[in-house]
Amino acid sequence: MVEDTKLQNKLVSKIYNVRLKESIATFTKNLFYVMFDDEPATELQHLENLFVDMSSKLEIEDAFNIWETFKFNLPSIRRRLDLDAVAIEQHDPAAKSLGEVYLAYPGFYAIAIYRLSHELFELNVPIIPRMMSEYAHGVTGTDIHPGAQIGDSFFIDHATGIVIGETSIIKNNVKIYQGVTLGGVQVKKSLSATKRHPTIEDNVIIYANATILGGDVVIGANSIIGANVCVTVSIPEGSILTYQKEFNIRSRNHD
Repeated sequence: MVEDTKLQNKLVSKIYNVRLKESIATFTKNLFYVMFDDEPATELQHLENLFVDMSSKLEIEDAFNIWETFKFNLPSIRRRLDLDAVAIEQHDPAAKSLGEVYLAYPGFYAIAIYRLSHELFELNVPIIPRMMSEYAHGVTGTDIHPGAQIGDSFFIDHATGIVIGETSIIKNNVKIYQGVTLGGVQVKKSLSATKRHPTIEDNVIIYANATILGGDVVIGANSIIGANVCVTVSIPEGSILTYQKEFNIRSRNHD
């Protein structure tokens, strides 16, 4: 009882600057925009100032050097985003142009914010990458943890309801449809340092509402995971896994 009281007092006395959510929204939106600007220098300076200010409020050290490294890596992130956009345009019959992908596809936006937040995550920046991913989650309905590892030419269709956990590994040329979950079998704090989420090898397609759970699960290359399946074991390379349910269809006529 005494320990509970101490914890409660500690939580009450701690002040969290939740208004940083507004700063993160501005930072994330403008960071996405600057990736496609012809002359980004002025906007990059504004973003640097905002990043340093947020870092100060979050007690993140060495913010300037972190930003310089991050800024240096932006062109390589842009090249990967271009590969993602091409993959979407080539494989979605509804996409009429690359411009439509860049301007109107929530899946592409979710991927873009993931790649930017992942870069900061790899630079050991606390909190900010996670806040960026949560902002994108609110905008697109897609929850990609910045710690996930995702290869080139990644295709998300429709975006809504997708969850990709922190230790997920997704290789190249993977396609994921709405409602897919790459999750863990158990949710225990003691497992925080272990691989809890699945590995998806090259050229895999995962259709709508499929759920793949477990850190030891590997979906072999060139496989297709059908809609609505729940997978908790590894799938060999070149497999097709589907869920079949028998429907009983009767006429409404009462002759």
